[in-house]
Amino acid sequence: MKSKKIMTLNALQKVVKSLQKKGNKVVFTNGCFDLIHVGHVRYLSEARTLGDVLVVGVNSDDSIRQIKDPKRPIVSEAERLEVLSAFWFIDYLVLFNDQTPKTLITSLTPDILVKGGDWALDQIVGRDHVEQHGGKVVRIKTVKGASTTSMIQRVLDRFMEPG
Repeated sequence: MKSKKIMTLNALQKVVKSLQKKGNKVVFTNGCFDLIHVGHVRYLSEARTLGDVLVVGVNSDDSIRQIKDPKRPIVSEAERLEVLSAFWFIDYLVLFNDQTPKTLITSLTPDILVKGGDWALDQIVGRDHVEQHGGKVVRIKTVKGASTTSMIQRVLDRFMEPG
């Protein structure tokens, strides 16, 4: 199922510029969103409260294999995009192939860049670009124990036969 929320970077650039011209605050965040969990939902819904429009960059399957593990993702990029497009608090989604969202951030120049609280401010990719253009960076507290990696481990612990 193809959602109108899922856009190419070129199309999204035009939409974001138009929204900003009309005075809308554009919030941007990114991630893999492999196995959706409560941490993702709380993080994304809180990010949406920081502005008028939430744009989410989603790592492609190839990108995830490069930055996480050759066995990941568990859920394909098409399915991850479809699941995320069902959330009312996400306005636009864009798939990216790079290891970082730098190209997305410099192309879109959001008003607010959001990352999880587990990221040190000086390690947030795109921070300098957003701040140089008058935007701000916000770190959102993560939910303890809520991660795709911990979900995978719980499944393995509970369902793998010993030995």
